[in-house]
Amino acid sequence: MVNIPLLIISSLLMLIGLFGIVLPFIPGVPLVWLGLLVYAIGTGFETISTLAVIIFFILTALTLTFDFVAPLLGVKKYKASGWSILGAFLGFIAGVIAAGFWGVILGPVIGAFLGELVNKRDLKQGFQAALGAIAGSILGALLKVITALIMIGYFIISFF
Repeated sequence: MVNIPLLIISSLLMLIGLFGIVLPFIPGVPLVWLGLLVYAIGTGFETISTLAVIIFFILTALTLTFDFVAPLLGVKKYKASGWSILGAFLGFIAGVIAAGFWGVILGPVIGAFLGELVNKRDLKQGFQAALGAIAGSILGALLKVITALIMIGYFIISFF
């Protein structure tokens, strides 16, 4: 038998988590995982196993790590300088603080571009570093969406 209040709480956490993927300062993927955890604990791990909760926790941690590192890897792929990688990192931090979601995307891009300019490279190399940061940011965001949808899908399938 389904515990309706528990189902509502877990579903709300997951829904807020989905919005948190695009809204600033809401930890999207961790909230989706928390929805799974709450339901698993509330049902005594009958429909969602302890192993599933642990696997999804690890997946959540890896997703968050990749989302943070992806813009830096994108910059590095375009053979940008260490200044550009540092700029992307500092831009990410400043972007999150100053502009939330848009800062996560624009911060590394602007930081990578400025890092190349500080390194006295030409504008073309600066734009390539920025392009790498954009590509990394998009991959990180896509991974967050995929991870959240997999967890939500697992949650829904667990009822059948």
